[in-house]
Amino acid sequence: MRENLHRFFRAARGAGVHVSPAESIDAMRAVKQVGFSDRAILRDALLLTLAKSQDEKLALGDCFDLFFSQPEPRQDQPETENDAPSDEASRDGEQSSAGATNDAGDGQPSQELGPLAQMLLSQDRNAIAAAIASASGAASLSDIRYSTQRGIFSSRILDAMGLQRLRDDLEELTATNPSLAERLRAALDALREAVRDTVSQGLALYAREQAENLRNDILRNAPLARIERRQVAEMRALIRQIARRLRERYSKPRKRQRRGHLDVRRTLRRNAAWGGVPFLTAWKRKHRDRPRIVALCDVSGSVAQVADFFLLLIHSLHEVVDDVRSFAFSSHLIEVSEILEKNSPEEAMAEIMSKVGFGSSDYGSSLVDFEKEFMSTLTPQTTVIVLGDARSNNLDPRADILRRISERSKRLVWLNPEGRLAWGFGDSEMPRYATFCSVVRQCATAQQLERAVSDIVATYQ
Repeated sequence: MRENLHRFFRAARGAGVHVSPAESIDAMRAVKQVGFSDRAILRDALLLTLAKSQDEKLALGDCFDLFFSQPEPRQDQPETENDAPSDEASRDGEQSSAGATNDAGDGQPSQELGPLAQMLLSQDRNAIAAAIASASGAASLSDIRYSTQRGIFSSRILDAMGLQRLRDDLEELTATNPSLAERLRAALDALREAVRDTVSQGLALYAREQAENLRNDILRNAPLARIERRQVAEMRALIRQIARRLRERYSKPRKRQRRGHLDVRRTLRRNAAWGGVPFLTAWKRKHRDRPRIVALCDVSGSVAQVADFFLLLIHSLHEVVDDVRSFAFSSHLIEVSEILEKNSPEEAMAEIMSKVGFGSSDYGSSLVDFEKEFMSTLTPQTTVIVLGDARSNNLDPRADILRRISERSKRLVWLNPEGRLAWGFGDSEMPRYATFCSVVRQCATAQQLERAVSDIVATYQ
């Protein structure tokens, strides 16, 4: 029971249900009380002790149904209503059980059939299913991770069930009893199919998390501008995961300030009345500025494919940092802070793109808009983040305004979705803008974008 439950907990984690050690202990205590006989009660007990939300309850229910469903070997011959074998099957079974008295073609007596052959010829479905389950445990089916391992684990399970002995029995029966050999061969084909079903079930149970991690790793390093349409939803989900990690790591409530190093002089002065015995301690504390971030996001047509992902990350900044002002621009610039704070990411992105998205980029005009209306938002504690490709359609880039922005702020960070080899070619003004930036990073992938934003926020922690 304990081994089966441990495998089920692993499958549940793969299905996206967080199962802590304490929760697994509670579940095992509940199962000890209700037992395994009534699957409905067992299912309810596991859902009550492990599921913490409606989504987890649905995922855990599907996982339970898949985990406790035992595949049955396919039967080529129909059985009667009382599952009694036919007369011919009975005669063949008697022949197989009395195989020790049958003579082979070479005059040598044949050996008694092995356990697997007898089980297949008896057509005992419950015994076969139990044998497959036992062999699956012996073959460590719960270790399967990739679809390419199906053949390996199928072979391991069949070998654990005694396939080699069955092959010897088939070879002997082919010479001594062809009809029985044909029945055994058909039963073996059905057994192989049942084992393949079991392996497929194990793959769905235990490899789901590994497959998702592998897919996320590929997406995390894929160029954002080259994401196929069918991958957009997956990439958005990945960006939301990145945003959630940022929220968990750098939440708005300030962490309790570390005491730092002992301040010996202040400690001695405080305890002068007690002869220098340090009843009261004093600690050196490092002062940290209150974080302020101003984000300018290019949503023009040249970066339309990555603008959604940029806006998702900016949306997460509003949940991580207290003081964030966000702006979006194509040919002109508008503030979008209120849109991002009051709407869901999807609604905010749709509204922003409808107002200023997909236009012809004009960095110079957008910087003029910022200088006229929002330059006063910059202080020596402000970090300015620009997300864009720095392509201004050969218009005046107004790098002088960017210089003034850099002088008024603590630092200026530019995140560019294009590869570095493209900077400075065509209408790219990146080399000119980079002169006034404290940090310039290529953010062509989700992983690069996460690292850049994480480093920016970490400086305020």
